[in-house]
Amino acid sequence: MRFSNIFLIAALFAFHFVPSLSAQDWKNFRGPGGQGYSKETNLPAKWSDDENLTWKTKLPGAGSSSPIALGDKIYVTCYSGYGIKRGEGSLEDLKLHLVCVNSKDGKIEWDTKIDSRQPESRNVRDHGYAAATPATDGKHIYVFFGKTGVVKYDLKGKKIWQTTVGDGVHGWGCGTSPVLYKNLVIVNASVESKSVVAIDKESGKEKWRVKGVRRSWSTPHLVDVGDRQELVVSSQNEILAYDPATGDELWKCKGILDYVCPSIVSHKGIVYVIGGRSSNTVAVKAGGKGEVKELWRARVGANVASPVIYKDHLYWVSDRRPAAYCLKLSNGELVYQERVSAQPYASAVIADGKIYVVTRRNGTIVLAAKPKFEKLAQNKLTDRTQFNASPIVAGGKLYLRSDQNLYCIAKKKSN
Repeated sequence: MRFSNIFLIAALFAFHFVPSLSAQDWKNFRGPGGQGYSKETNLPAKWSDDENLTWKTKLPGAGSSSPIALGDKIYVTCYSGYGIKRGEGSLEDLKLHLVCVNSKDGKIEWDTKIDSRQPESRNVRDHGYAAATPATDGKHIYVFFGKTGVVKYDLKGKKIWQTTVGDGVHGWGCGTSPVLYKNLVIVNASVESKSVVAIDKESGKEKWRVKGVRRSWSTPHLVDVGDRQELVVSSQNEILAYDPATGDELWKCKGILDYVCPSIVSHKGIVYVIGGRSSNTVAVKAGGKGEVKELWRARVGANVASPVIYKDHLYWVSDRRPAAYCLKLSNGELVYQERVSAQPYASAVIADGKIYVVTRRNGTIVLAAKPKFEKLAQNKLTDRTQFNASPIVAGGKLYLRSDQNLYCIAKKKSN
């Protein structure tokens, strides 16, 4: 065989597999690296029911989880049968859904359901029974349904295995999303068993478990330290770091002195943790051993919403006394603090020089991604339910999710 033919075959082979490795995919909570950041451009700053809305799809149930995107498919979790309207339904009828939507036209391709593991919490404040965002490795989908467990599906919605990680329930439900590391699915099961648990992706069997993770609704974060990664978890009072392969503790640091919800972000080996009703932000360098000290601490933060990093600054919009914040990464110096008109429950996403912040009932605030406060838009859709889910960016489109609908937003092409 000639060299040119070999080269052609190799090129075609590589081209065939590009979609599964596409930078446009959004495979887990907060996208690549869990950072809430996308490199995509040409995204709209403004939209409405009549402007830049590509499609709207009614979902088969409610939920606060974000969608994920793989190729031309969108996957999202929901719940139905109980807890959507106060006083309606029976807890025993609670169903948990994984739904596949075609990103081109918004049509639901399949909806697979499982029974919830009883007895569940009779009431879940604010975000319901489907708050954890799925994760995919491109071949399978992994979903965390709290007490009901971690479930592995194929890309057609067939359940492959289901593993419990604890029996605990809480009035705020389960709010942490799975993280994939090599052959492991890792979940923060603070509510279910006060543990972080790693499960083998193939067998569904537990590989390691660390206990003592308290009052944490924060998704674990993988931070790059040289040629390896550390798993960092925000827990009440502490920031904890583990070897993701074994669960061995590496270091810990004084953290947020309260229960914690926001997810961690990182930059150049430094992790940034926010949270608490008193609102704090802590920076700590990864890669240490034993007890380590924080680099700096700022007396601002958020109780639920997570931050984003862009060009040496940390940005977020707080759900407590709603305000937009910008801090310097180097020392935590407050660059700006500006009141906004609505409360977010979701975490910010940054793309195309814009910060997108979905508020619960008053639309999406769009800010300029720069260390000077500039509000570009506040976009409202006709939807009477809550928007608790963080937005995602994939394939040049924004996706928003309410308790009732999934929305696809993109710039309309000119004729």
